[in-house]
Amino acid sequence: MISAAKRENNRTRLFTRRAILLTGGQITLFSVLLGRMYYLQVLESDRYKVLADDNRINLRLLPPPRGRILDRYGELIAENQLNYRIVVIPEQTGSVAATLDVLNEIVPIDDVARRRIFREVARKRKFLPVTVKENLSWDEVSRVAVNAPDLPGVMIDVGSSRHYLSGEQIAHVVGYVAPPAEADLTGDPLLELPDFRIGRNGVERVYDLALRGKAGSSQIEVNALGRPIRELERREGEPGNDLLLTLDLHLQNFASERLSKHESAAAVLMDVHNGEVLVLTSVPSFDPNEFNKGISGPLWRSLLANTRTPLINKAVAGQYAPGSTFKMIVAMAALEAGLVTPEFRVGCIGHVALGDYKFHCWKSKGGHGGLDMVEGLKQSCDVYFYELSRRLGVDRIAEMAKRFGLGAATSIDLPGEKAGLIPTRAWKLGATGIPWQQGENLVAAIGQGFVLTTPLQLAVMTSRLVNGGYAVTPHLTRDAVDGRRVGPRQARQFPPVGVSQQTLAIMSRAMRGVVNDPRGTAFRARITDVGMAMGGKTGTSQVRRITEEERRNGLRKPDQVPWKERDHALFVGYAPVDNPRYAVAVIVEHGGGGSAVAAPIARDILLEAQKRLRDAPPTPVMRYAGQPGSDPRSSGTP
Repeated sequence: MISAAKRENNRTRLFTRRAILLTGGQITLFSVLLGRMYYLQVLESDRYKVLADDNRINLRLLPPPRGRILDRYGELIAENQLNYRIVVIPEQTGSVAATLDVLNEIVPIDDVARRRIFREVARKRKFLPVTVKENLSWDEVSRVAVNAPDLPGVMIDVGSSRHYLSGEQIAHVVGYVAPPAEADLTGDPLLELPDFRIGRNGVERVYDLALRGKAGSSQIEVNALGRPIRELERREGEPGNDLLLTLDLHLQNFASERLSKHESAAAVLMDVHNGEVLVLTSVPSFDPNEFNKGISGPLWRSLLANTRTPLINKAVAGQYAPGSTFKMIVAMAALEAGLVTPEFRVGCIGHVALGDYKFHCWKSKGGHGGLDMVEGLKQSCDVYFYELSRRLGVDRIAEMAKRFGLGAATSIDLPGEKAGLIPTRAWKLGATGIPWQQGENLVAAIGQGFVLTTPLQLAVMTSRLVNGGYAVTPHLTRDAVDGRRVGPRQARQFPPVGVSQQTLAIMSRAMRGVVNDPRGTAFRARITDVGMAMGGKTGTSQVRRITEEERRNGLRKPDQVPWKERDHALFVGYAPVDNPRYAVAVIVEHGGGGSAVAAPIARDILLEAQKRLRDAPPTPVMRYAGQPGSDPRSSGTP
């Protein structure tokens, strides 16, 4: 038998082994935990500090102020103004629906807005604000503030909103801003901010990146649920560049007001030497502020349904037969080809015959009699140019037209520009499969048929005609064009069009006579102010064919013809005649005769421009978007 002492000794040794094993296990486990803690808290401390800060600190982007848009004299066209809006914090309301019902009695909230608010409330955390209504008037802000005790969770917030001071008068040039569409999202978080706007049309779109600026940031400390506690750091962004346009806001408003007396029209005024566009207007127009606020469905549908197309910038995207304003192109083509001299005469009896068809002159009864080239232009004799076109052919006419900027986009800094159309034999065969016909030469010679131009192209054509024959191109921003400086009266920076000075002088003499000779078609629209006389060319383009029966029975007066069937009225001009500075192109859709309707408008614009040049203050020297420059409030030489 084992003694009691021996058994006790065995139990003691067993306990000691187990205690050692247990203690060793505990030491091992503690060592592992200690090592892990050392790894996490020492070796990986920086990583986990960043993760903790990411959970604790919420980084928010701050939208930068959008750059202003100003005219050539520093007058504001587009600015940023305070946007007062109502926001609601759902967790503080008790019932969002009940709060909106009370709020609706103070500030109307339509059903569309209510549905949007409920969607955002369901999507966001309850302590995050939801925008109820923007662009509040001061009266609306006051009413909400007075009733604040009855509106738990409702607050007035202040943001920034784009505002266009001239509204409709400047809409087609400046464009508008609107929230980014899904297709615009490029991964830039700035575009996903709820209040952020991007340029949608006009120079707002062309210079959008420069006008945007750079975003700022705000570091907000939040709790585990994401609720803001305090702002730790704030860095303001960089405002967008201001954009200085070549437009003269006074002249733009003047021209818009002058055109608004007609249902649909457009006008362009530009400096013939450097291509600066001072007026570019199209009527009817629209209010760009409506797009910034969020245009309503009924208003949008009414704009789309308007047959006078207010959303189209007719100055750059309206394509029209130029009518007799095209005749200088035909005359120059004939002179430069050596087919005729300025003394070449044609007898006009009111029409010419080609096969069994008669091509009429606008003066179909009796005709103009015998005319040389200058008289043919002054009196706008169609028969004279029918004869030139038979000798020339359409291809030589087209080649000259393209030298003067017709048939191709001018590349002005606006979206949506159209190229127009200058037909050739190859073009027609390729487009229709039908060869060019001799009669189409005659129609093209008086700016009809397939020939299409824009008002901007006609202004460019006129500028090249009177600036000494340099291929000036139009632009809307000051100080730089394609990376080079273009100051006033520097046409020689542009290449020559390749037409002799003798030919240009003949055109200038004829265009002077159109307005200032009693036999000229625009004599009644002349400028009588000393030193400000203008030259130009009238145009009337048909939109439908006049039948022989109508000619026999007598043509109806314009007010007896449906608006859509009336002729377009056109005029191109320049001033002053002795030292040309400005060129203008005017079209009045279905306005009737160019001499009676378009020429007086052009006269008024040219006269006002010359008075403005004499009386206006110096133009500011300033960078345009994306270019370095000086402060917009400084002034320099005009």
